[in-house]
Amino acid sequence: MALITCNFFSEVLGLSTSMTVILPQQTSTQIGLNNRSSQSLHKTLYLLHGLSDDDTIWLRRTSIERYVAELGLAVVMPNVHQSFYTDMEYGNKYWTFLTEELPSIARSFFPLSDAREDNFVAGLSMGGYGAFKWALRHPDRISAAGSLSGAVDMAKHIKDPAYPHMVPYFRLIYGEKDIEGTDDDLLHVVKQLAATDAPMPALYQCCGTDDFLYEDNLAFRDACADADYPLTYEEGPGTHEWGYWDTHIQHFLRWLPLEK
Repeated sequence: MALITCNFFSEVLGLSTSMTVILPQQTSTQIGLNNRSSQSLHKTLYLLHGLSDDDTIWLRRTSIERYVAELGLAVVMPNVHQSFYTDMEYGNKYWTFLTEELPSIARSFFPLSDAREDNFVAGLSMGGYGAFKWALRHPDRISAAGSLSGAVDMAKHIKDPAYPHMVPYFRLIYGEKDIEGTDDDLLHVVKQLAATDAPMPALYQCCGTDDFLYEDNLAFRDACADADYPLTYEEGPGTHEWGYWDTHIQHFLRWLPLEK
């Protein structure tokens, strides 16, 4: 594998930012790894960070580089700060950056496929919300998505009085508006997509039963069931921590529709 720290300028954000990228490399003599590169334009996983982290965190807290080595899968990890992968009311347009500019820039730098069937997205916590939003709002570009302990019921979450410290963040992101029934409400978006003839990205969702976002995850699971949207759902003991995510990113990678 090749590991690249890429610093670049974003026209959408109007500032310099970074992404961390893992690229497949075919090797036969590297000790301890069975690296594979199966095509000239690589299948790509966009892997999204949570609220308190950045583009380096998946490498620092998990063995993601080792997990993807034998899959021939590129991994692009962007930095979006505390934006909730949204065009902020008072801030930068991180949704536009993520879904429009980032793939175009990454493909201009690296040999990444733009085919729908070769593009996937996953994330944890805030990143789980961003991953499902990307897949459900652009089903023609993403074929599969994963949410690990995701904040997947934001319409309810931003009104929850249990999180007063989050109110300033939510106002910067969404302003004063109620996002229920909008394109930032995943429960609404999954229902909308299921009622169309558009392709439905495969969805993988997991959450620990002791996680503070467990109820949010049940709400999204039930919304998928009500809409007859196919969903792979896993739950079990676990909290909001890296041991859980290190284990379940491996589950997600095994679940992905990759040709072995």
